[in-house]
This record gives sequence, structure tokens and C-alpha cells, in this order.
Amino acid sequence: MKYIIAVIKPHKLDPVREALTALGVSGMTVTEVKGFGRQKGQTEIYRGAEYATNMVPKVKIEVACASDQAPAVIEAIQHAAETGAIGDGKIFEFDLAGALRIRTGDTNETAL
Repeated sequence: MKYIIAVIKPHKLDPVREALTALGVSGMTVTEVKGFGRQKGQTEIYRGAEYATNMVPKVKIEVACASDQAPAVIEAIQHAAETGAIGDGKIFEFDLAGALRIRTGDTNETAL
């Protein structure tokens, strides 16, 4: 099994969700986060004054899937989240040692 974490632009959440649903991904966790990479923050104008912010708002998506499904999940996220501009985000892939569905006791891929 694989655990995939993607950090993307907030307005790309719906296209990514739709792409993953089309692949048969049965669930995901979404968190609003802030961070910076090569963007180094941004400037905003509030009531006529310009403010520099060090952190850029992003959305973190976490998906657990079968190992053979992981390449398709990563590709779907990449294509749905891509704008071609700096700050599109990152995708991380980890090996997942196990999973347990609390309600039924199902384990590993059955629990996904």
C-alpha cells in the first residue's frame, strides 16, 4: 500500500477530487495549510496598504491506496493540480505498512 500526500493550490481542490473519484479512490483527507517553497511568500493589499506574508495558503490532500494504483493517483493529482505557474505544489509518496478500519476490523487494502 502507498500513502500519498499532495500540497496544492486551494482553487485546484475540486478538479483533483473529481480526478481521484474518477479513478475509484474511495476517500481522502483534506487540510488547509500554509507554507512556502520557492515562492518565498507573497504580498497582499489590504485597505490600500501592502503587506508581505511569509506563508502561502495551500491545501494538503492525503490518500491511502493500493500500491498498483499509486502511479495513476499521482498522475491524476499532477494533471488536475497543474497550472504551469510557480507554487503548483508537491506530491510525496510513502510506503504504508498497514491500515485498520475501526468499525469492522478490516485490515490493509480491505480497510481502504
